[in-house]
Amino acid sequence: MRLPHSFLIVPFLALSLAGCAARNTGTVTAVGNDDDDSYCRANNTVAAGSPEYVACRRDRDVQRQRAEAKADRRQRDLGEYMMNHPDHP
Repeated sequence: MRLPHSFLIVPFLALSLAGCAARNTGTVTAVGNDDDDSYCRANNTVAAGSPEYVACRRDRDVQRQRAEAKADRRQRDLGEYMMNHPDHP
């Protein structure tokens, strides 16, 4: 018994679109998904609220923002390349 082609195309299409939909979920993991608080306390050597702790949290935020900006820029550049070169797969 042979299945119609539409039954084979639908799962492939769903998987392809799922990859696109997952593009903007969560944060970029260049810094990591670990807890910033536990990272900045570093074995209880830095107290929460101290200037070192505040600087660490600020640095982590900056790193995360830069990683997100870089990922967005790469995605935009890829889209522009694909629009300008439709003959390349």
